[in-house]
Amino acid sequence: MAGMRIGRAMALAAALAAGAAHAAGPVGALRFIGEQRIPHRLEFQGTVVGGLSGIDYDPGQGIWILASDDRTGADAARYYTATLAYDARTFSNVVLTAVLRLARPEGGPYPALPWNGATPDVESMRVDPADGSLWYASEGDGLLAGDPAVVHVARSGRYLDALSLPALFRMPAPDGGTGPRGNLAFEGLAFAPDGKSLWVAMEAPLRQDGPPPSPSAGALARITQFGRDGAVLRQIAYPLDPIPAAPGPGRHADNGVSEILALDDERLLVLERAAIQDAQGRYANDVRLYEVDVAGATDTSGLASLAGAAVRPATKRRVAGLPGQGPARVDNLEGMAWGPRLPNGHDTLVLVSDDNFNASQVTQLLAFEVLPRRASTSATPAHCGTCASRG
Repeated sequence: MAGMRIGRAMALAAALAAGAAHAAGPVGALRFIGEQRIPHRLEFQGTVVGGLSGIDYDPGQGIWILASDDRTGADAARYYTATLAYDARTFSNVVLTAVLRLARPEGGPYPALPWNGATPDVESMRVDPADGSLWYASEGDGLLAGDPAVVHVARSGRYLDALSLPALFRMPAPDGGTGPRGNLAFEGLAFAPDGKSLWVAMEAPLRQDGPPPSPSAGALARITQFGRDGAVLRQIAYPLDPIPAAPGPGRHADNGVSEILALDDERLLVLERAAIQDAQGRYANDVRLYEVDVAGATDTSGLASLAGAAVRPATKRRVAGLPGQGPARVDNLEGMAWGPRLPNGHDTLVLVSDDNFNASQVTQLLAFEVLPRRASTSATPAHCGTCASRG
């Protein structure tokens, strides 16, 4: 038996060495290549396309993965495969090629409607560099007793396993308590460059860690590194920006982590997204991309609460802001993935928006060239997640 375990471990190590997750150097800036949109409520192979909250690229097969977080009851939990045609100059086409349903642990598809909280709310999906299988992060549902989850599935959608998560990520009772806030739990997922661990990002603070960001103050959201066996390797506090602008009277606004990628062992690429409602009820999105250094950040995995704790958060440097460094309009950008490298050796980055199946929103895919950071470029001072908004 011990020999079999050693053999499996050696096989996994060899697979990881051959197919390590994408690693990138320091990010200087983004250069916008182009945009493609998927028509609203497009019908494809018996499904309605929308709610695209996760994206990843499989370099082995040359295809893209697009995960839907459909909670409308339009169809069961699913993901799409697609081809994206872009180069350094243009982004010319998106073609959906298949749809696959995610299966329950006991087998069979999830119900279209989340009657008991079991239907996953997929917010991020990654291709496993070891074998091409998939991992997804589910945000859970506080009203329906569904806890956040990190789930491993076969390419067919067949359930394989799930990480055993610390108790602090369990949803509280509807009347409050500790734990994640509804719709503000697991939002980002990324393999470390060596493929041996996964980073999982909360969208906003746990209840016991303090209030979410406001126009006058930021907040701290936990980002946790898990081993493939579910062991917590470390956890850091990420300093969220304050909401960039105040909403209209009686209207809504928020800001949180939307997606993450790993650059190396100590740096992450973090997408923050704010949605701000004006007096007429129209939403505008403000999206920022940060290079984040976790070296020296306090390991918060043993802290029951961050509120009032002496915590050194990760430091961050702004790389890009949207709109401004892309199309004139950006929607609810939720997914982010590395794409094929360009002939000049530069990385590409693709973002996708979740239209929430809402006719006033769009499903857009944005392609960027990643411009390397020059060694002489000085870092922007770290931002304080609980400081007042910057001028």
